[in-house]
Amino acid sequence: MGYEVFISELSKRKEKVYNYLHSSRFQELFCPRHAYDSVYSYTKHGGKALRPAVLLFSCGAAGGDEEMAIPAAAAVEVFHIWTMVHDDIIDRDIKRHGGLTVHEEFRRRAISELGYNEADARHYGLSIAMLAGDMQQGWAVSMLSELASHNHIDPHLVLYLIKDSEIYVQSTLIEGQILDIQYSRTPVDSLSQDQILDMLWKKTGVLYEFSSKAGAMLGLNTKDPEHWLVQAIVSFAGRCGVAFQLQDDILGIVGDEKTLGKPVGSDIREGKRTVILCHAFKNANNEQKDKLTKIVGSEMATDEEIEQVKKSLKDLGGIDYAKELARSYIEDALVYLNKIPQSKYRDLLYLWAEYMTEREF
Repeated sequence: MGYEVFISELSKRKEKVYNYLHSSRFQELFCPRHAYDSVYSYTKHGGKALRPAVLLFSCGAAGGDEEMAIPAAAAVEVFHIWTMVHDDIIDRDIKRHGGLTVHEEFRRRAISELGYNEADARHYGLSIAMLAGDMQQGWAVSMLSELASHNHIDPHLVLYLIKDSEIYVQSTLIEGQILDIQYSRTPVDSLSQDQILDMLWKKTGVLYEFSSKAGAMLGLNTKDPEHWLVQAIVSFAGRCGVAFQLQDDILGIVGDEKTLGKPVGSDIREGKRTVILCHAFKNANNEQKDKLTKIVGSEMATDEEIEQVKKSLKDLGGIDYAKELARSYIEDALVYLNKIPQSKYRDLLYLWAEYMTEREF
């Protein structure tokens, strides 16, 4: 298998999951029109559907039937989407996947469709985005429940997955998000790499871990999350999740804005504390540290200043270091992947791991 084969297999899973999400029985639930449009907004913009894919690949690697796990894959995608909708509010982003973020789209629609003034339109956009995320979270739970009601999966297993996603995964993810916000106003030199990596895992790795766990448990039809094969796949996917976020941080500095579908350099204005920044800061002289401290986290930073910081992060070794670290996470992950039986699904998980650090969007 090669890269093109992997992209093809990824697209097939995305098509299955999105066909499920866009079935008429779901679409008729979301009213009025602004509710419908906001809930489905990011499914129409694009997205890679990596989390549903790893769930389905994990299910197959554990000997299960992918088709019966489609509701869980769809639930994971919608769970991820509601976190993005809320994350975009927190980060004050206006673009996602090349389209408008939910809060920005409905700010503009409040002006053009409802005649709101700017202040009321901004509040309306934020309100719609928060409510869309709430609806999506409930939708994700309902789809997990369909594993039992529609696909005849053991209800005890389904209840475990619902509880795990709504308590452990959600609380861990929110903890990571809060730490990310707090760290953005914490002096760079007072944070350790371990603190940042822990935050990244909580923000990103935990949902990849859950996706693989759900897939493996469904594939094995087991209620035991400690099963050796489940643990091997979970350990693999969690490490890949950190590598994914490290690559995301790299692309946020050196990526192509058109390819990414979101502003490059926005992490600098927001003051995001990344491994890239912390490593570069360690290597910086006093003059460079002063410049980084002044510009990183400044919403008023000019485009020229952003470019200066991006150059410094490269020149001071931050980008190369993050690339090496991401690669080391993948190498560690593959140790666990090699413990599971050989199959086409294990090959797909291997290609998925490679994609984590090779992707350009």
